[in-house]
Amino acid sequence: MSGERQPLVGVVLVSHSKEVAESVARLAAGLAGGGSPVPVAAAGGDADGGLGTSAELITRAVRQVDRGAGVAVLADLGSAVLTVQALLAEGDELPPHTQLVDAPFVEGAVAALVTASAGADLAAVAAAASDAYTYRKV
Repeated sequence: MSGERQPLVGVVLVSHSKEVAESVARLAAGLAGGGSPVPVAAAGGDADGGLGTSAELITRAVRQVDRGAGVAVLADLGSAVLTVQALLAEGDELPPHTQLVDAPFVEGAVAALVTASAGADLAAVAAAASDAYTYRKV
């Protein structure tokens, strides 16, 4: 055994707001704590920095975090989801093994980064993020 670490699943957070995407990325990375640092990127706002979504920013973020183990993409609202779906449908815009994950944005991001930092595969990262829908607060 060579002792080399396998690449980690990357995580991209797509929000209508640059500030929201970036702050959730920082929060999730901070809470992931002691594991390996997960490649994470925020793709928030439109190309001009306003509210909205940008296929170009999403594509750039996914390519930035892709290390060959897959990329989990979490999106906040309707058109962010639709933009990611359109990119996936085109088939050549995003790297292979890029998956849009149905998960709550904040809790799912934390679960995704914690799970990815432990070296889990894309299916496990996506499942952990989706499972965040079941977190009870009371």
